[in-house]
Amino acid sequence: MMSADTPIPNLEKSASRKGSRDRLIVAVLLVALAVGLVGLARSAQWDDILSALARLGWHEIAILLALSLVNYVLRSVRWHLFAHSLGFTTPAALNASHYLGGFAMSVTPGRVGEFVRIRWLARDAGVTLDRAFPVVLGDRASDLASLAILLATALMLATKGIEGAVFITLLALGAAFVAIHPRLLASVVSTIYRVAGRRAPRLFARLRRSALSLEAFAKGGVLLPALLLGMAGWAAEGYAFHLLLTWFGVDIGLWRALAIFIFSTLAGGLTGAPGGLGGAEAAMVALLSLDGTPLGVAVAATAVIRVTTLWFAVAIGLVAFPLAERATFKRGK
Repeated sequence: MMSADTPIPNLEKSASRKGSRDRLIVAVLLVALAVGLVGLARSAQWDDILSALARLGWHEIAILLALSLVNYVLRSVRWHLFAHSLGFTTPAALNASHYLGGFAMSVTPGRVGEFVRIRWLARDAGVTLDRAFPVVLGDRASDLASLAILLATALMLATKGIEGAVFITLLALGAAFVAIHPRLLASVVSTIYRVAGRRAPRLFARLRRSALSLEAFAKGGVLLPALLLGMAGWAAEGYAFHLLLTWFGVDIGLWRALAIFIFSTLAGGLTGAPGGLGGAEAAMVALLSLDGTPLGVAVAATAVIRVTTLWFAVAIGLVAFPLAERATFKRGK
């Protein structure tokens, strides 16, 4: 059994060994993203982009950031809910600092931010890393389920569909269904283990135990509030995207804007890139353009919403990270 200070096998060792490679990957992704956006901007003409951006004032930017903050606060409340359901007595404010601090590493490969959250939670709760790990799994599963439900709802209420959205929606709903059913998820892990030739038995045993540990979150008193918090949080950012488009003179409707935002978020996640870099932006620009939005406006809207969501989260994380680290250090004395 590991102590709270014991690293999860291979994860911390891999993080230190591959740190430079991870930084290189992020740098390459950022350069590729910048080159792609500049290329789109050139084809869309800078005048169109600057004209769209000129419609935004500090008031509008503040509204976009406030709606993103609603998302982060609601999801940090969900993090506390998961921790509390496992019997951890860490204060809500401390759990919030854990969650928000993890955003500092949103664009690092290997889900480093989530590993840091686990370590903070385990140390402050005085439990092993294995005991705290289900909170991360529950958080990821709840996000996937919330996004899948939102996307399905938005597509049903939108005036017209999105090309390729049915497949992504069914995939997300299927994955979400498995994720919130612990025993089914454990069966999937066992099946993968057999198909993989029964390799890495310790790893798969740990994954199966972690999957079964999600049963603590499968109760109605935890699962339903967690889904509602996630849906409300992501809907707030989707609404921000809708407002942004209307300020740019493009009103495609609330539900269609929400569908494009959620679809792009999921598409970015499917690429495996940290923070969905590249994939989310490409999907968003493409869907807006296919919908008849001028390319310059599509590029401007995509750039602004990513700055006020993803990069705003990173900024919050950079502020919260030292606070969470200091609080954990003091409690550990």
